[in-house]
Amino acid sequence: MHIQELFELDAHLPILDELEDMVIEQGGHFELVAHKPLRFLIYSQPDLVEQLATRLVEMGCNRLHATNLVVKPAPKDGVVPDDFHSTSNYPTFVFLDGRWQAVERLRMDGCVMIKDGRPLCTLMRHVQAGDLIVCGESGVRISVLALPNNEEKEFAFMTSEVSSERQVPVLIRKIAKEMKDIRDAGGRIVIVAGPGIVHTGGMSAFCGLIEKGYVSALLSGNALATHDIENAFFGTSLGVNTRTAVGVPGGHRHHLVAINKIRYHGSIAKAVEAGALTTGIMYTIIRHNVPFVLAGSIRDDGPLPDTEMDLVIAQNAYAELVQGANMVIMISTMLHAIGTGNMIPATCKTICVDINPAVVSKLVDRGSTQATGVVTDAGLFVEGLNRELDLMEAT
Repeated sequence: MHIQELFELDAHLPILDELEDMVIEQGGHFELVAHKPLRFLIYSQPDLVEQLATRLVEMGCNRLHATNLVVKPAPKDGVVPDDFHSTSNYPTFVFLDGRWQAVERLRMDGCVMIKDGRPLCTLMRHVQAGDLIVCGESGVRISVLALPNNEEKEFAFMTSEVSSERQVPVLIRKIAKEMKDIRDAGGRIVIVAGPGIVHTGGMSAFCGLIEKGYVSALLSGNALATHDIENAFFGTSLGVNTRTAVGVPGGHRHHLVAINKIRYHGSIAKAVEAGALTTGIMYTIIRHNVPFVLAGSIRDDGPLPDTEMDLVIAQNAYAELVQGANMVIMISTMLHAIGTGNMIPATCKTICVDINPAVVSKLVDRGSTQATGVVTDAGLFVEGLNRELDLMEAT
């Protein structure tokens, strides 16, 4: 990660070589942006920025980016100053106590609060009157994840991050390798999943991912759990037999019966403890103590007793479970995917899987530019991923 700084120099061009050499020697990157006046950008690691800036000022350069941090007290609970700094998902630093400090718990569409001498990203609804809020852009830097490359790129086909014409098995193999590396290093992989996994028959494969330790948390809605439990009880999903893909007489009420059975026990976990629920994704989640959140919506039937119908509470629970995630895989759920994308930094490896390329495009359009799209059937993706991981476990 590098912080970008803009400088100006009232001098002739020959000094540029000297400036560039000095910046490179200090571990930075140099980029000329204008000749009249002479302006250039430097990119440097956060802990080296001030040292490098001091050297440049000594050489006669003027620093054009201000470093004085502006903080103002919140006027009321849940209200921030009008000019508050709105966060992106890119690594953000503030100049505090003489050094650049990374904003903790970074996410999109938040604000930065200074608490106990540390910059913390939070939502305005969590702010209390008097909390110190970072305002404006002075003393704030948004890090770049990659240094600029001025080399002309060679023309190539299918270089978009979203394409239905890519070799899905190759992508799955790469994702599986990254997942294994993360798990073996003690990292966290969060899955955001929709009911498409059940509708397309990926239940057993998904259970395999859980059993092998590749699911650190599950974020979903009422539908995934409902149809998974429906399948556990009746072998159907939305009344359609998950083996034959044929509708079952009276199957339209199966999901409601499934919800009713779980409501009788009081929770999914209690149904597992009672021996009523003995198979499926939610059963495996409970048996392996994987934390999960089911966020409710206006369309939910029942809902299941585990479904959180208070949207703010559900959002907070999602945000807690994605903290520190090394990878987030979003499978067949547009709204939950976009919502979760807003909660994670751009440094988190993000995979979005859907049969519809537009879902991945919408996720990227809403700021999650780090997302890699896999355009395929949800069930086939999960089965392929589980198969690749089994092969890697065996070698």
